[in-house]
Amino acid sequence: MTDTDNVSRRRFLQATGGAASAVALAGCTGGDDSDTETTTTDSGGDSKERNLKITWRPLDTLDPVASTDSASGWVIQQVNDTLANYKNGAVEIESRLATDWSIEDNTKYTFTLAKDAKFHNGKKVTAQDVVYSFERLAASDSSRRASFILNDLGVKHETKTVTKDGEEVEEYKPNSLAVNAEDEHTVSIELSEPFHASLPMLAYTSFSVIPEGIIGDVGDYEGEMSQKKFAKQPVGAGPFKFDQWQQDTKAVVKRFDDYHGKVPEVAGVHWQLISDDTARYTYQMNKNADMFNIPTSKFDPNKVSVEKTDDMGRKHGTYGPVRNGDTVNFGRVGGISNHYVGFNCEKVDKKVRQAFAYALNQETVSNNIFKGRSKPAQHFTPPAIFPGGASGYDEHAKKYPYDSSKAQLQKAKELMKEAGYGKDKKLDITLTTYDANVYIEISKLLRDKLASAYMNISVEPVKFPTLVNRGRNGKLEVYTLGWLMDYPAPDNFLKLLYPPKTDTSKKGMASYVNWSGTEAAKKATEAWDKIQANTKPTEEAQKARNEAYLTMEEANWEDAVMIPLDHPYEDRMSYDWIDVPMFGGAGRSRQMLNTAKFTGKRN
Repeated sequence: MTDTDNVSRRRFLQATGGAASAVALAGCTGGDDSDTETTTTDSGGDSKERNLKITWRPLDTLDPVASTDSASGWVIQQVNDTLANYKNGAVEIESRLATDWSIEDNTKYTFTLAKDAKFHNGKKVTAQDVVYSFERLAASDSSRRASFILNDLGVKHETKTVTKDGEEVEEYKPNSLAVNAEDEHTVSIELSEPFHASLPMLAYTSFSVIPEGIIGDVGDYEGEMSQKKFAKQPVGAGPFKFDQWQQDTKAVVKRFDDYHGKVPEVAGVHWQLISDDTARYTYQMNKNADMFNIPTSKFDPNKVSVEKTDDMGRKHGTYGPVRNGDTVNFGRVGGISNHYVGFNCEKVDKKVRQAFAYALNQETVSNNIFKGRSKPAQHFTPPAIFPGGASGYDEHAKKYPYDSSKAQLQKAKELMKEAGYGKDKKLDITLTTYDANVYIEISKLLRDKLASAYMNISVEPVKFPTLVNRGRNGKLEVYTLGWLMDYPAPDNFLKLLYPPKTDTSKKGMASYVNWSGTEAAKKATEAWDKIQANTKPTEEAQKARNEAYLTMEEANWEDAVMIPLDHPYEDRMSYDWIDVPMFGGAGRSRQMLNTAKFTGKRN
């Protein structure tokens, strides 16, 4: 091995630290103040006797391989450990279960595990637990992220031919992953090809390590728990252990005193799960939450006072006075995420989709509906990770064919006429939206504008799990959703636009758009294949990927498959008595809370 063949953890961090900073710079909850589930004395400033209280959204599942939503992800992040992690929700990688690692030929990764790491059931963490956890990610029927380990990361594995719906398809062959326990505390992972974002990918919560055999859904394990029970009562090796989850009400975790890293300074974390904006805001204003984000419907941009911008581009200052008379701490981060309007191409004609695009005014969405809490979008890929960064994003956005600064209803009407619609023949169509005020407002805005373009749009707000289940079953026509980075690369976003993985009739789809059969779909497919053929962390491969990224964005513009809405900023408010570091571009749901501490009494 030469120096170019073997990269140590220290050298990797040195090599990527500057890039991580650049990404961050450029850059998806009881009713009183007492907790009965843990000791939460509110006297003095003793953090260890008090729960950190946060308002949050309802959860879907706490099984790391089954989760696809950031709401569940924040709780999963506290209960579980991955090999590495995003430091404070930024994109810089730091150690978790792995104390050290080496990289050979950019394809073999060898990790040394913390020898004192334990699971919450008392069992020591071993390399075999990693093997089991990664096998679940690849093979469990519960896994919704198998593509992360098999395709994106590209861990070596074997496949088998099976017949489904009369077609022969290749599937993962169980127990064939090249993830090996070298000894009790050393695990190796071999990739088929070098992948430019391997370590950031391994920091995603789907790669959480859980006790070997605790669920009997892979291999010959009988399992101590069913998958359904584990999804509601998880066991991990993180700084907090699971306490309780009451559906759509609250989730609570407690300090794990035997944690191998920094033991939390708070007794636990209590997320109050509230969908309704008014109820959530009331909870915050009654000082039942220590840390929160004021709902956009209750947010007043004139109350923001920015005192400084740090070297990661994050805004720090105050917000207020709020309804209860206090002025609270304020932080704003440019997140690596998006909001979009998606279409089932099998059910919605291309001209109709383009009419939506012409009717949409992204600047109105960002400035009026989101009240300046987002950047108008012309691309699916966020600015922080776009080829050339934010400046590259803005330069390429000049080619956006629909004009994000104004609604062009006349062009929308002309397209609808070409599609066969008019005053006497209007299109009836359902827009299914995530049940949040801002999404509902956007949907109603589109409904009202497109009424003049011969559309009768029914807006149907539903909860996140319902929307996703309908999407997976191909039952959506038009819908609103968002995407928060799983790892900081355009691949992670644009894979949702890889046509073969948008077929809702097949297992493992990346999105719900059923995009195929057009020239633009062909271009997008060829571009994605080019991305997959150039996965190495080299300048030459990066150049090829960048060209393909732009091709996919333009193909999406042509067929109007997913219309970009905006790239949201993430705000955080907190009262003076709590001290939590500000998170980075990966978002609040990637931040560990074991460094949170109380500095005074709630008042």
